[in-house]
Amino acid sequence: MTLPAHAPADRAWGSPVVDPVELRFALADTPFMAYDLTRVAAGVHRFQEAFAGRVAVRYAVKCNPDPRVLWTAADAGAGFEVASLGELELLSGLDLLDAPHVLYSNPVKAPAHVAGAFDLGVRRFAVDSREELEKLSRWAPGSEIYVRVRVDDSSSRFPLSSKFGVGHDEARRLLSDAPSLGLVPAGLTFHVGSQCTDVDAWAHAVSLCGPVMTSLLKEGIRLCLLDLGGGFPAHYGNEDVPELGDIAAGVLTALEGLPYLPEDVVCEPGRAIVAEAATLATSVIGRAERNGRPWVYLDVGAYNGLMECAQTMGRMNLPLRTDRPTGPLVRCTVTGPSCDSSDTLFQDAALPADLEVGDRVYVGSAGAYSLCYAAPFNGFPVPVPVYL
Repeated sequence: MTLPAHAPADRAWGSPVVDPVELRFALADTPFMAYDLTRVAAGVHRFQEAFAGRVAVRYAVKCNPDPRVLWTAADAGAGFEVASLGELELLSGLDLLDAPHVLYSNPVKAPAHVAGAFDLGVRRFAVDSREELEKLSRWAPGSEIYVRVRVDDSSSRFPLSSKFGVGHDEARRLLSDAPSLGLVPAGLTFHVGSQCTDVDAWAHAVSLCGPVMTSLLKEGIRLCLLDLGGGFPAHYGNEDVPELGDIAAGVLTALEGLPYLPEDVVCEPGRAIVAEAATLATSVIGRAERNGRPWVYLDVGAYNGLMECAQTMGRMNLPLRTDRPTGPLVRCTVTGPSCDSSDTLFQDAALPADLEVGDRVYVGSAGAYSLCYAAPFNGFPVPVPVYL
């Protein structure tokens, strides 16, 4: 199958699911999100192969909790990482809850969520404060805790260190204090930030865990878990991001440099598994000239499917295609359907100059952090999932 001449078969557009000609006939009405579930499975397998089976995959449910995505990831061999009781209940309702292997990696949890997770059989919880230790001691007695350490996330699209994580000395203290509260000091975790573009970020973070592990050994504490977190990048159009194989090679080398290898080494990918597995089909609902620049209005905006575009001030590099034949392109501002001026998706998108109302625009690599954010704001519908 070949793509139209104006849609080169780059990585983000190399599957039949993203062929604009095919999507034109996939569903009569936009907006819809077209999934190629084989890409979800391939994403899980890619992690398993890159890490040579030495790092277990725990898919981050928050990234895309679509039931068929979750089933596909599980069938491919992934476990799950959650951030709330609601995500656990979703897994349970889908008969996917393997409680002993679930990671509850949100460092700050509501007491009711802790109690509910404990009742469901979850025993591994992330923390980054003494207060959280005390909470778990009360509501999840005897559980294993792993401490989130603060690492450099400056090379990521979405940094996270300002909200979570502690220094290495504090991490050691929390793990050392756990037994006095009836908890098991199990491990360390970190997060290099979402859509990280530094190939060495994970390896460097692993190396920084070594001194904590050495200090704890002197106290008779040997950790059984090392969680590499998420942040693994997806390919968005022509954005230059490191390949997973290169990231994994650095991590495997860093693991060899630790004082010992924990029994369980895991990672929490989300975006890198599901982003490229879906394409968002939209329609043009209006055009305008504003201050000498073309504006294109779509039936999907930040609030009903593309929130990350607004979070990045319209600079998220999602690939765009149309089903118009080859022709001259113009630089456009692309915005959504709501009355909110912040509902702007792309500041400098190249689209056909003859694009008209009713034409389709396809947003590639749209499977991550899209429909899970979406709401019918201003009465505009959330895109319907379609599985191809």
